[in-house]
Order: sequence, then structure tokens, then C-alpha cells
Amino acid sequence: MIKRIKRAKLFVWLREHRHELFDADFQAELAQMYQDRPVGQPPVPPAQLGLATILQAYTGASDDEVIEATVMDRRWQLVLDCMDHAQAPFSKATLGAFRTRLIEHGLDRRLVERTVALYGQLTGRVAAGRLRAALDSSPLWGAGRVEDTINLLGHALRKVVGVLARQQGWGLAEGTRVLAERAGVAELAASSLKAALDLDWDDPAALQHALGVVLAAVGRVEGLAGELGGTQDPDVAGGLAAARQVQDQDVATDEQGVVRLRQGVARDRRISIEDPQMRHGRKTKSQRIDGYKRHVLCDLDTELVPAVGVTAANVAEAEVADQITADLDAQQRTLAELDIDRAYLSSSLVRDRPDDLQIFCKAFPVRNGPRFAKPAFTLDFDQGLLTCPNHVTVAFTPGGKVQFPPQTCQACPLRTQCTTSARGRSVQIHPDERLLAELRARQQTPHGRAKLRERVKVEHTLAHVGRWQGRRARYLGQRKNLFDLRRVAVVHNLHVIARQPSPAKQAA
Repeated sequence: MIKRIKRAKLFVWLREHRHELFDADFQAELAQMYQDRPVGQPPVPPAQLGLATILQAYTGASDDEVIEATVMDRRWQLVLDCMDHAQAPFSKATLGAFRTRLIEHGLDRRLVERTVALYGQLTGRVAAGRLRAALDSSPLWGAGRVEDTINLLGHALRKVVGVLARQQGWGLAEGTRVLAERAGVAELAASSLKAALDLDWDDPAALQHALGVVLAAVGRVEGLAGELGGTQDPDVAGGLAAARQVQDQDVATDEQGVVRLRQGVARDRRISIEDPQMRHGRKTKSQRIDGYKRHVLCDLDTELVPAVGVTAANVAEAEVADQITADLDAQQRTLAELDIDRAYLSSSLVRDRPDDLQIFCKAFPVRNGPRFAKPAFTLDFDQGLLTCPNHVTVAFTPGGKVQFPPQTCQACPLRTQCTTSARGRSVQIHPDERLLAELRARQQTPHGRAKLRERVKVEHTLAHVGRWQGRRARYLGQRKNLFDLRRVAVVHNLHVIARQPSPAKQAA
């Protein structure tokens, strides 16, 4: 059977090394997740569910397809040790419950840690201690539907009416229709609120009319929920809160007291009812994201991924630093070198770095037209002194602005090459100017440029991760998508390990 598998070699590797990945200690750790349920259904080995979770990320299968594969696909049976079984070794609910417990106990992080430890066991090269790493990110489009203000409000209210219908014993479709009519907003029962309103959307007055209808519907549905006694239900309360949140962020009252859509985009604007953590964001000026950003830290020596993170799309890349630091701390690892792009320069990884951590990053270009740019000035960081090209020295403080005396600049023979200001030349000093100066100097040397090119490894790693995880999130919410990214990192690490020669072959 193993010899007949020509592609998808990870199935064969997992079959041969599954007991090393899920050793006795790690299986006992997984079993601790079920301590609160000592009795019940016959237990399913946590290692078997863990292997299925990894294979699901590898193949991109849904939960239903996983159950089907355990019966119909002999490669899955080979790994899960259920060859020729007529029934699946576990149910869809069991797989989902295992995933939930992994997330609750933070053991999805332990899966990544196990692959890093396994690398050392199988290759004889211990991937531990201080590491040289590169960090980068890519877009992860959210799984929730992105909607405009009218549809966001309609979606939230329709969910509330649907929950109320179930509470009253109605079917979803019929109950939603009856209760929407009872509340005086029959349009909510339609599959499309805009279609039910049937307006000419090119007419500005139509949009204003639709907004009035939907805002009135918010109050009417709230009244209906209070009348039926459903306001204590978490789903009803959550739906009404979502409607109010959308109303507060997208609607404003002008000077004449007319309610209108807000001009521009509100800070931290909610864009989806199903996934409240999705956000508008940008990877670049031309590339917009609706959802999240995934961040991957790649070990430049081993190509393993020891740490990952997921942030909302509107959050700066630097904000992922806490997630990366937590992953490294859990493995008792520290950074010796960090290759990043400029978006991470303001992160705590750089700002709070120890003295022995080297940062490699392409420096911001410094331009001043035809006149002297900042690199033409000499910075003495030990003394806190800035010297201009005419050898005039003034004191500076990091994060401050240096203003040369106007009288000195007026008499300077290099004035035309430096400034046209009557107040004299000024130079802004970055809070971490020493680092920026080092980066600018380093990239002027062949060795420095070669070091910058090393971060191409993390770009390749992100491409591999994107291939398995896809460009669109599988789950709703940041935490579940972090789980998904971690298990994809496990798949990547296992491929790296599988490519390594054994210690015996290396010795030969």
C-alpha cells in the first residue's frame, strides 16, 4: 500500500513517524483535555484525532469529507490505523469537539512545538535556543459575508427575528415572515432586503428612504423582542447589539437634524454580521483586504515555522509581536537575528529588543530633493550631537527635532545646498534613529545586501502556507483562524522534516 502512494507523500511519512510526533507524553497531555468528562461514550484516542486534524489541513477537507475519507480513502486509513473499517473511527461531532478543546487548552500551539522538537530528534540538529528568523505577512480574506450598511442592518435584524421565531415554535422561514409582518417590517423576511425595498438605487433619495426604513426597523424589532420576552436570549441580544453597532458606526445626524450615512469609514468599522472580528484593511496602497492578516516567523537555518499570528486586517503588522513573542517564550527560544520589512519596525520585537539582537531590514529612503538629506549629517549617538556638512554641531534627543540657528544658516557657504528656510535647517530625529542609521549603512555594502536577500525564505514559506490554507479563511473569528494557521504551520514543518536526511545518511 505504501509503495503505491506516488503523490501526497505526507501520508506515508505520518504512517511511519506518527508515534514519534504523538509520543506517550504528548498523548497524555492531550488526554488531560478530557478530565472534566471521565465517563460517557467510548473514548477515541486523541492522537488519532490529532492526526486527522493535521490531514484535514493538508488536504483542505471539510469535517464531513474527513469522516468520509476515513472510510473511503485508504491513505487516510493508513495513517489513522483503521484499514478496511466499514465505519468511521469517530464522528463529525467528536472531531469538532476535539478541535474546540485544542483551542480552549492552547494545545494547537503545542502541535507546532512538537514538530520543532521532532526536527531535532530525527535529524540530530537541535532546533532550539537562539535563532535567526524572518517575519512576514500575507492577506487572509475573511469567511464572513461583507455587506454595506443597509444589508448589515437587515442581516442583523433578520437573525434576531429568526431566533424569536424558533422560540415561538415556528419554522424558520414561516416564523420569520409572520413575525416580520407583526413588527411592521415585512421586508426583513425577504432573502434580499434591497430587493424587497425595490428602489432605484441610483437615486440619492432612494438611499435616504431605505436608510429611514431600516433604522425604524431596528426599534420595531427591539420592541418585538421585548414583547415576546426574548431579550434575555444571547442570540437575540447579540443580534440587536450588532444592529446598534452598525447604526452607531455608519449613521450620523447632520446640522439640519437629518439622519444620513456617515462620510468616510469609521475607525474599526464592523463589515460582517457573521464574523464580527473581520475588518477592512490594506496590505499595500493598492491591495485591500477584508478579513485578517496572517503572520509567519520562519527559522532561516532550518526553514521551520516556530511561531505564527493572526491579526485583523486594519491592525498594523507590528501589533502581532505579542503573539510571536508568546510562541517563542513557550518554546524557551530567543531571537539572535530578525529579518523584517519596514512594517514591523515599530513592533515591540524591535522597540524592546535586547542589545545582542540584530535587526535586518531595508531602510526607509531618505530624500530631500537636490539638497542635503539626513545621511549627509553626522550623528554622534554617544554624545547626542548632530553635525551638519559645514561642521556646525548641535545637540539632539531621539524622537525630537533639531533646529539649527537661523543666523548660522544665513552665513553658511553651503546654504543653497542645504535649505531655503529663513528659520534655518531642521532635522527630525527618529526615536530609534541609531537603528535606522545602521540599516542605511549596512545596505550600502555587498554583505548587508546579501543579508537582506535571506528573507526570501519567509516569502517562500508564506507561499507554501497560502497553498494549504488558501487565500480565504476557513473559520469565523480570529482565534479559530489562528488554530487553522498553526496546523498549516505543522503541515509545513512536517514537509521540512520529511526532506531532511537521517543522521546516519549525513554521517555517510
